[in-house]
Amino acid sequence: MRTEAVNRIKLIFALLDADGNGYLEPDDFELMASRVNEAAPGTGTASQRAMLAAFRRYWSTLAGELDADHDGRISFDEYAACVLAPERFNGAIGDFADALASLGDPDGDGLIERPLFVALMTAIGFQLANIHTLFDAFEPDASDRITVAVWAHGIKEYYSPDKAGIPGDHLVDGLTA
Repeated sequence: MRTEAVNRIKLIFALLDADGNGYLEPDDFELMASRVNEAAPGTGTASQRAMLAAFRRYWSTLAGELDADHDGRISFDEYAACVLAPERFNGAIGDFADALASLGDPDGDGLIERPLFVALMTAIGFQLANIHTLFDAFEPDASDRITVAVWAHGIKEYYSPDKAGIPGDHLVDGLTA
């Protein structure tokens, strides 16, 4: 497992831990889904429902795989063991990636404009400078747009334990571990 992958996962864990108690709990995922959906007011109800469902599947996959004592909480060590194991988490990440990228495309043209991308990523909690660097790494077109497919792929790649030097690594640039 690459150091870059562990750093990416540490950042996501910290962002998902909405109350900062060191554990992921169902309420953290509900809050995050709400924040992300609020950042995309022009999207349709179906897209917002898909995003909520994806956050819920993300949680239920973690809980089903990791919450052996049924306390409703997941520690960082438990989290990393699951999300960095593609055979255990690819389905949930695939749903999440597709839902988030689709939320960024309210008009259904297959393209995501920078302002909505920035709003969604800010709602998740990423740093603004890193968000712009990530968007640029996705090589936007002359109208400053990226494709839904490129973003969905980038999200899935972010959770790959053997990847380094990927666009998603820009999200941890400048952060201390």
